[in-house]
Amino acid sequence: MKEIGLYIHVPFCRGKCAYCDFVSYPYSPEAAERYLKALEREIRLWSEWFGPKLVLKTVYVGGGTPTCLPPEALARLMSVPRAGFTMLPDAEVAVEANPGTLDEEKLAVLAAAGVNRLSIGMQGTADRLLRVLGRAHTAGEARQAFKAARAAGFTNINLDLIYGIPGQSAGDWTETLAEAAALGPEHVSAYSLEIHSETPLGQAAAAGEVAVCSEETVREMYLKAIDFLTASGYVHYEIANFALPGRESRHNRLYWEGGEYLGLGPGAHSYLDGHRWANTANPGEYCATVARGELPVAEAVRLTPADAMAEAMFLGLRLTAGVSAARFQARFGCSPEAVYGPAIARLAAQGLLIEEDGYIRLTRDALPVANVVFAAFV
Repeated sequence: MKEIGLYIHVPFCRGKCAYCDFVSYPYSPEAAERYLKALEREIRLWSEWFGPKLVLKTVYVGGGTPTCLPPEALARLMSVPRAGFTMLPDAEVAVEANPGTLDEEKLAVLAAAGVNRLSIGMQGTADRLLRVLGRAHTAGEARQAFKAARAAGFTNINLDLIYGIPGQSAGDWTETLAEAAALGPEHVSAYSLEIHSETPLGQAAAAGEVAVCSEETVREMYLKAIDFLTASGYVHYEIANFALPGRESRHNRLYWEGGEYLGLGPGAHSYLDGHRWANTANPGEYCATVARGELPVAEAVRLTPADAMAEAMFLGLRLTAGVSAARFQARFGCSPEAVYGPAIARLAAQGLLIEEDGYIRLTRDALPVANVVFAAFV
């Protein structure tokens, strides 16, 4: 048996945020019914393909907004993993939720389904900035969603936050960090806003209708998040992620540590047996393909040893602990230095990498420009 993670993509939202370039579409009962039927069929197909070979150690339901589904559809969605595979008794089962889509009934459905981790898209604590992002909730609704989840018995909650929002000041960001930490979540994810040209926010930025934060301001906000959250008792364990001790996201760590996972739903990605593949992103095409009894794979590639080693480096470096030289040696039969010696030496001389206690990791100076480091291993 092989222990893997399972990702389920729910491609529906109440409305698309101004900055969003994810695979998401407006929710409708008819579209959701087609999707759920296809999802149930897809997991049966994969179960037939892999048989009893796979056991689930993590499940992550993301989107889109899974909690935009009504309670009965949400319950049906959460039954999918166990319908296809065996799940470990202590599996982490996580669901993304947006404020304004959570209520007492839906929280009860999630709890009954064995969900033991919630990730709430708070994003900010200033309504004017949430409006810039095109979020469909207020800061007050975000706080209420968190409190409702606590009242429903959830003891492992992540809050997603965004910095670098047009019009956001350093003081705004400090206030957001303080208000989020005061709620007492077990985990905080802090992401720099990415402005994509094809989105409404990208178009507004190109037209000069919004004032985009400078790179220096964004860098200062990121370092502020590190300092504030670590001073508040959170462990900075991955570039954008902070957790109380022992509350790291097990599913996301699986990605960063090179673990294997199966993705279900439109646009979902998988990595198993040395292959990576992606499902077709179009929901209509996805549903039609699965209805024909075919797997909805749009593109697939087999990783070469060089590909796998490169991924082990740039994914492992996302973790603040860094890349374990011993683990790399055990997996590939050679040390990181044997493959990437010149690049490691150059980055270390630039103050971007450090080798210490058997690990290669990013320095504090490298964290805001991590992509520059990653590019050296691609």
